[in-house]
Amino acid sequence: MTNIIACIDGSALSENITTASVWAAKQMTCPLTLLHSLEKEPPRTDEDLSGTIGFGSREHLLDELITLDAQRAKLALEHGKLILENAKAFALKAGAKQIELLQRHGNLVETLADLEEETRLIVLGRLGTNHAMDAHTIGSHIEQVARTSHKPILISIGKFETPKNFMIAYDGREAADNAIARIAQSPLLLGLPCHLVMAGENTKERRAKLEEAQNILEEEGFQVTSSIQSGKIYPVLTQYRNEHSIELMVMSAYAHSKVRQFFVGSNTSKMIIESNTPLLILR
Repeated sequence: MTNIIACIDGSALSENITTASVWAAKQMTCPLTLLHSLEKEPPRTDEDLSGTIGFGSREHLLDELITLDAQRAKLALEHGKLILENAKAFALKAGAKQIELLQRHGNLVETLADLEEETRLIVLGRLGTNHAMDAHTIGSHIEQVARTSHKPILISIGKFETPKNFMIAYDGREAADNAIARIAQSPLLLGLPCHLVMAGENTKERRAKLEEAQNILEEEGFQVTSSIQSGKIYPVLTQYRNEHSIELMVMSAYAHSKVRQFFVGSNTSKMIIESNTPLLILR
């Protein structure tokens, strides 16, 4: 059975992530898995102890550090369990029915890859435990997960409120068409007014592509407002979002090569960094 995977790290956004994941689980009638990943730390070695202290003293300090590391690992494990239990209580109060708690050792990106076959949607917070709440930045794992996961990713930004509408950033390419097909067949956004927006030149061919995408959504019961706005992608989407009070953004992730994106960035990254509304990222 596929699940909604909510990545809980104990940061200030954890309740918002839980709220978003409960909403998604209700919409999709899916079980909810609350995941806490314990990152692996490199083991200490004798080379970690700098200076010219004697061999015996160095060995003694190394033994104490190893013991301290073991204690820290045990405390981290217990702390993670408490984080998950608190998130479960919050999710139950919010109306979730089927909840599983999962604690894994290792990198979050690798953990999500291991769970991909049983995952329907991943829910993440834009920021993690090492970032300020008002920081316009991306948490350490967001971009990696968005680049590697083949599952949709819902990114919570600030306090999560049930969205009353959503906007799809559409460019007429194959990835965007695949996203339209996935949205049309999913119950996640069904019933919400849809704004289908294309940035750039208003040509006959592009109008035809936009109309085709609109028809696909409307055939599945979506109420769609479509528009082609002249200008570059990022400013066009941002302006439209603000003017129409869009409450959820939907985008395809990283349309170009990974190498090019690594060096010059992407519109997807800009939207994640600057957005004040939740984003649904589709691959």
